[in-house]
Amino acid sequence: MSMARCQVVIYIDDVPDDVETRLRAICSALPDAFEQQAWKGTRWMVRKKTFAHVLTVVDDDATEPGSSDGHVVLSFRAAADELDVLRSAGHPFFYLGWGRDAMGMVLDADTDWDEVRELVTESYCVLAPKKLVALIDRPPDVTDPA
Repeated sequence: MSMARCQVVIYIDDVPDDVETRLRAICSALPDAFEQQAWKGTRWMVRKKTFAHVLTVVDDDATEPGSSDGHVVLSFRAAADELDVLRSAGHPFFYLGWGRDAMGMVLDADTDWDEVRELVTESYCVLAPKKLVALIDRPPDVTDPA
C-alpha cells in the first residue's frame, strides 16, 4: 500500500516592502481602514473585519530546505456576482477554500495594481458598514436604476 505524501504549506511574514507599500497606500485611503500585524503577514481591517491580508506562502515541494522563496498572496472578499468569474479565471486568482466569499490572488511581477485597487476596494465594500461604503467613489452599478 502506498501512502500519499501530505503537502506542507508554510505561511511566513516575508512580504516584499514594495508590495506592502502599494497595498498600504490603497487600503489606507479607505474610510476608517486600519493596518494590523496579522498572525502572519499584514492585514487591513474596517471595524473588526479583515478586507485584505498579504503574506507569503511557501510550499515544501517548491523550495529547498531553509529557503524563504514562495508566493506572495493577497486574500480578499469578493461580491457574490464576481465570485464565479474570479473562481474560474485561473492564475493569479484562486479560491481559498474557507469563507463563502474569500478569494486569493498571487502578487508577482505581472500584477495589475489597478486591478488590485479595484478588488481591495470591493472587498472593503463587501465588509464595511453602508455609511462608510457610501463615502467610496465607485463606478455606478449598471443594474442600478438610479
